Parts: sequence; structure tokens; C-alpha cells
Amino acid sequence: MRRVRMKKVAFIGLGVMGYPMAGHLANAGYNVTVYNRTHEKAIAWQKEHQGNIALTPKEAANNCDVVFICVGNDDDVRAVTLGGNGALASMAKHAVLVDHTTASAELARELSKHCQQQHISFIDAPVSGGQAGAENGVLTIMCGGEQHIFDQVKPIMDAYARFSQLMGDVGSGQLAKMVNQICFTNVVQGLAEGFNFAQKAGLDTDKLIDTISKGAAGSWQMDNRGKTMCAGEFDFGFAVDWVRKDLAIAFAEAEKIGAELPNTKILDQYYKEVQEMGGNRWDTSSLITRFQK
Repeated sequence: MRRVRMKKVAFIGLGVMGYPMAGHLANAGYNVTVYNRTHEKAIAWQKEHQGNIALTPKEAANNCDVVFICVGNDDDVRAVTLGGNGALASMAKHAVLVDHTTASAELARELSKHCQQQHISFIDAPVSGGQAGAENGVLTIMCGGEQHIFDQVKPIMDAYARFSQLMGDVGSGQLAKMVNQICFTNVVQGLAEGFNFAQKAGLDTDKLIDTISKGAAGSWQMDNRGKTMCAGEFDFGFAVDWVRKDLAIAFAEAEKIGAELPNTKILDQYYKEVQEMGGNRWDTSSLITRFQK
């Protein structure tokens, strides 16, 4: 494996995405310190990877060149960055804070201001690719910030990403992620309707997917979730609870900028029905169950 110059980094948040992302950094030769709210998860990570564990975000970020965050929502990001035990309490001048959380553009701008006051650089960098993308190190990253800071952190993020792009100023990464969530959920909706139709029509869905995936209906969702969707297997990481959180962020932003999202609002209600069926932790392809009631 290609080794890199040792660089001290912290990774805060070891969920289904952060756990493997931090592992890729350690495997690439970086000096990694991890923090997770549930400390047992950090201990488990250390048993698998060479690295250090911290008891607070402040401890994890101390003297690091780059601090990565991947937590749940805006409030979670504030909890691990601000305050006496937050990462910003110990980050050195000219270090870089990179937030991989899918959060609001408003939060990104807020964090950037806090960082500027301490001469720390900031990049908002939400990811796409799901749990499988994180585990396989092939995520897509949408970033907001300054070009020279992006150029500085991109080689590090390459440990778990196949593609990273600077979209514009701070907040642009989060805006791009909102577009990603709008687009992919509408694709899932089309697959759910189509495959439900196919099943009721008595078609062999494996043969169907093998055929229509080669044409205009083909997509990443069809290739990676089509057959499992038809089989009723919904344990692939990105939960319904999380997609509804992401869509709520997009709806709030759409209200601010005057963008209409009529179809997305309908399918958000469909996901609400899936939650009411007990599917909170099912992955997003579980949308098909709404049509099978």
C-alpha cells in the first residue's frame, strides 16, 4: 500500500460512515485520533486500526493538522465543535476543520465564522455513496470553501473518496448535497413504483433489472438496490430517518430561495408512511413497501 507523509488528523463521529472513513485514513498512514460519543465504539475502532482514541472532541483535535467531523445533524455538529470540550477549543491556528455531516448551509457559514475568529480554515464537505461507499473508500464529496484549503485537504480525503469537487464558497457543499438528496430520492420513487408494478404483473424482476438497467432506465440505484428492493432486503445503511432529516434541510432551504419541490414533498410523506410501518432504520429502498400495503 502507498504510504503517505505522517500527518496528525482527528476524526469525530464513528457512525456507519465515519467508522470506515477513519479506518481508511489510518490504513493510508495518517496519525489518527478518533472520538465518538459512545466510547465503546471508539474502543472497537482502535482494536481494528492503528490509532488513538480520545474522551472529548477537544482532546481529539489537540494539535491536529486537520479535524474531520461526521455526525448526525446541525445540533450534533455544534455539540462536538463549540464549547469548552468542543474541537475548536484546542485546534491550532491554521489547522483545518472539515465537516462531512449532511447539515444546513446556514450551519456551515456559522462554523466558518467561528473558525475565522481563531484563524482556522473550514470546509463543508458532505458525502454521497452510503455505507458501502464509505466501506469501500469510493465516496463522492461535495465541498464548500476556499480553493487553496480544498487543495490542501483533498489528498487526505482521497483515502476514502473516488471524487471530490469544490462547488464554491462555504455552504456550497451542503447545497450540492441537498440537490443530490432531491435527485436520488426521486429516482428511488420511480424504482419503487416500477418494481411494484412488475411484481403485480408477474414479471421476473431479476431478468427485468438485468434488461432495463442497460437502457434509459438504468441508474446507480437500480444497479445497487434494484434486486434487493424486490427481495424485500432493506439493510444497506442509509436509513429512512436520515433521509427525512436530509429532505427537511432541503425543504427549509427551498423556502428561503423560492424553489419548488412538489414531487419531493410527496415522497417525503411516503417515507413518513414507511416510518409508521416500523421502517425507521430500513434503508431508502424500502419505499417500495409503501406500495405493497
